[in-house]
Amino acid sequence: MSHKLLEGIKILDLSRMLAGDYGSMLLGDMGAEVIKIEPPDEGDPLRKMPPHFVKGESAYFLSVNRNKKSVTLDLRTEKGKEVFYKLVKKSDVVFDNFRPGILEKLGADYDTLSKINPRIICCSILSFGRTGPYADQPAFDLTIQALSGAMSYTGEPGRLPVRMGIPMGDLAGSLFAAFAISSALYRREKTGKGCRIDLSLLDCLIALHTYVAQYYFSGGQVSGPIGSGHMSVVPYGAFATKDKPIVIAIFVEKFWKGLCEVLGDKELGEDERFSSTAGRLKHRDEVNERIQKRLLEKNRKEWLELLRKAQIPCAPILSIDEVFEDPQVIEDGMKIEVEHSVCGKIEMVGDPLKISPAEEKKHSPPPLLSEHTYEILSNLAGLNGDEINKLKEKKIV
Repeated sequence: MSHKLLEGIKILDLSRMLAGDYGSMLLGDMGAEVIKIEPPDEGDPLRKMPPHFVKGESAYFLSVNRNKKSVTLDLRTEKGKEVFYKLVKKSDVVFDNFRPGILEKLGADYDTLSKINPRIICCSILSFGRTGPYADQPAFDLTIQALSGAMSYTGEPGRLPVRMGIPMGDLAGSLFAAFAISSALYRREKTGKGCRIDLSLLDCLIALHTYVAQYYFSGGQVSGPIGSGHMSVVPYGAFATKDKPIVIAIFVEKFWKGLCEVLGDKELGEDERFSSTAGRLKHRDEVNERIQKRLLEKNRKEWLELLRKAQIPCAPILSIDEVFEDPQVIEDGMKIEVEHSVCGKIEMVGDPLKISPAEEKKHSPPPLLSEHTYEILSNLAGLNGDEINKLKEKKIV
């Protein structure tokens, strides 16, 4: 279910690709009316992203575009700009992820739009911000992960660094955008003033370094790959069992003795070298080898039952198909069904927000290209059918 926290808020979404699409979907999930403005010819490039399509609709596009309405509009034309400005007058937010200078060329920059609507909030997700040596460079999730330093300590020791499987180079920007726009809307309620928000994907991912950066600032530690382990805690990571791997996370001291008891290794629990987190860090390899040897004696299910009974933080490493069959994930409603006009019922990842008292409404499906052009241009821009048809004939919409 989508929520009503932002009900009544109208967002003109000019963004393309994952970093923009996911951010505007989050706002749509919170109840905003997200009007996705796409070029009349092909729309958002994600509409053609392989390899999976459902009756011609890209699975990639479907994944990040629910709760939106699609309007086609060519902002490169004077008539297109004129229509866009009519929409801006009655909207709250304009959201984009264009490279620097593009908005100015389109006449969709904050300085221009704030004269039309002084309450407008403009939020731009940029790869590297508006200024600096990289400002004009293109970038994608992989390059952001590399340049941010996040890749430098992701992966196994002695091997090439790897990107995080979840594309946080893109998604960090989306999360900060939803947070920033919501905050700006609250500020506007108090002051009546709009504003411009600029977010750099690079900055957003760097902001997530938290303690890793602080270890460098405070202790000069330049962290490297440590696999599934932790820089401050042992044991903490993935271990093989007789069949499938699990993770064990002894992040606080109180769990250590309990783990040793479950493993049946009394000597490990009594060894003074391993009695503290600091001590185990000094003997990381020996501790992990002792634990690994024990875990190979039973299968995943057996160990998880024993560890969970003893309240030891642990988990199976689930594949994506196993995730959506997990009882906790089912209980939390993290797999939903949405009725799509072409695809029929499609399954999607659910909304993690749980709000009480519940004021919920059903999610709307990802839109077809131009599906809501007549509705929005009629209701919001005040155009009649003949005017819209003429725009359509000129391929402006």
